[in-house]
Amino acid sequence: MTVTSSKPSRAARAADWWRAQRRLVLWTTVISLAALVVVVLVARWLRELPAVEEFIATYPGIVPPPEGTPVGIPAWLGWQHFLNSFFLLLIVRTGYQLRSKQRPPGFWTRDNTRWPRTRRNPRRMGIHLWFHLWLDAFWVLNGVVYVVLLFATGQWLRIVPTDWAVVPNALSAALQYASLEWPTENSWVVYNSLQQLAYFTIVFIASPIAILTGLRLSSVWPLEGPLVRAFPEKLAKALHYPVMLFFLLFTFVHVVLVLTTGALRKLNQMYAARDADDWIGFAVFAASVVVMVVAWVLAKPPLLKRIAATSGRVQG
Repeated sequence: MTVTSSKPSRAARAADWWRAQRRLVLWTTVISLAALVVVVLVARWLRELPAVEEFIATYPGIVPPPEGTPVGIPAWLGWQHFLNSFFLLLIVRTGYQLRSKQRPPGFWTRDNTRWPRTRRNPRRMGIHLWFHLWLDAFWVLNGVVYVVLLFATGQWLRIVPTDWAVVPNALSAALQYASLEWPTENSWVVYNSLQQLAYFTIVFIASPIAILTGLRLSSVWPLEGPLVRAFPEKLAKALHYPVMLFFLLFTFVHVVLVLTTGALRKLNQMYAARDADDWIGFAVFAASVVVMVVAWVLAKPPLLKRIAATSGRVQG
């Protein structure tokens, strides 16, 4: 007798999701494209106005860097870029798995007979949450190394605004991007003001918020006491997901601009620490994509359970 599983296949679940959400997806796509066309048309109309032309001439989109700002992108920044992308990819994946609220394929309980020992019994958590927390820890560690190197090498001068002129220049750059006439830039020497504000926001605002809210929602945060009252769980949930969406939006815009402003040179700068138009940076980038795809494929419950079992008890 053949026994069939009552659990729907992944293809069946995808088909059910599409039937339930296709109208929303289609309308969202149509509205987004229409909004994009309107933004481009309005931006191009504005650029024809004399006052706006004068504004762009006065604020071309770039603030000269402070004296002593290093030129070029060092090799360590390329490695940081890859590791950041690698961890964020898997963090977003596990975040969506947690947000779906489906029953985890397994549960992990820390072995309290080894370090770190706690007075209270360890809390059981789903295998996806266990993986999410480990990815968070590595992402934070990578971020700490990045910030230390940023200030140790002077690279912070490239992404931290030091002149209020960055504000009108960022508005000018945004208008030029919106009109589909990219602002003149040379990111090997200096980022334009919109890029600078975006990188500053990602590193010094969005990332700390993601870390703090992630800690609040994790098992690390105490169950009672002044910290619970000072930072309610409801507030953490209200901030954590929008911050993730901000990271996704930033990544999308970042990739689009890389591909439309000289992809080979940009990939060389980011991945090979070279200001050139050859294919070396692309080759390094392609290899990094292969690594991320392999990690995505391998990060399945059977392997995660085996790894988790080395530090605790796995059920399910």
